Amino acid sequence: MRLRIRQNLLTCIPLLLSMAVWLPLAFLVSGSLSGKQEISELLGPSLISGKEGYADWNLFPQYPTLRSYVELLLDSPEFFVMFWNSLWLTAGSLVGQLLVALPAAWWFARAGTRFGRWLFTAYIILMIMPFQVTMVSNYFALNTAGLLDTHWSIVLPMTFSTFPVYIMYRFFKAIPQSMIEAAQIDGASNFQIFFHIGLPLGKAGIASAMVLGFLEYWNLIEQPMTFLKTKSRWPLSLFLPEVSAANLGILFAASVIILFPSILVFLFGQEYLEKGLAGSGVKE
Repeated sequence: MRLRIRQNLLTCIPLLLSMAVWLPLAFLVSGSLSGKQEISELLGPSLISGKEGYADWNLFPQYPTLRSYVELLLDSPEFFVMFWNSLWLTAGSLVGQLLVALPAAWWFARAGTRFGRWLFTAYIILMIMPFQVTMVSNYFALNTAGLLDTHWSIVLPMTFSTFPVYIMYRFFKAIPQSMIEAAQIDGASNFQIFFHIGLPLGKAGIASAMVLGFLEYWNLIEQPMTFLKTKSRWPLSLFLPEVSAANLGILFAASVIILFPSILVFLFGQEYLEKGLAGSGVKE
């Protein structure tokens, strides 16, 4: 009996914790389906100066409506402009990383020279530096190149990001050297080894790097705020601060739409993401 109670407790505690994690998302969806008057009555005391009382919230709206979504999708053209900006910035950064980080990670993993090890160490040092440390130097470099206030000021620095190199490196490094040597004995070129051995065995690391990159670049805030001055070039991450407190329904609806692609990418890439975080590889 005690064992059964203990097992039930061990099952209920993670369930309650997971429900607590999902509560903010439930409140977000509820707010997007609530009317302006209901939101004003619930959140007015904390947002409207001079209004007395305490802020409150309902898990389910009293009078559900899609008006906020209609206003956002039909009466907010700047939302679509920022949506395509986010799509271009994210896709451009990920494609650039495939062209740069992929061969770089393969070279670091297979190069046995001291120069390669020192260069990879420099990559790791750059990876642990926050954006605030390199912000000024990047700003002057982009300004000198005439790329400031363009989408390239976001895409190019992300193309040469060191984090995907580190993720892919761990998977390429796990490929047995005997497999590489066997392919060389059979007459395979370096390109054939990379294409037929490196890519198939390192696909989990590549996919996990792309998933992590999408989740990061889709929600960029600091870089666009620093390098983009023209509002028509802003991504969706800068759309939310522009919404006033009087349009909280639109704010909730925009938050749900912005969150939806990240959830889809995470669900479809969860398997590779777990492998990437665990650092699993091929064993000899």
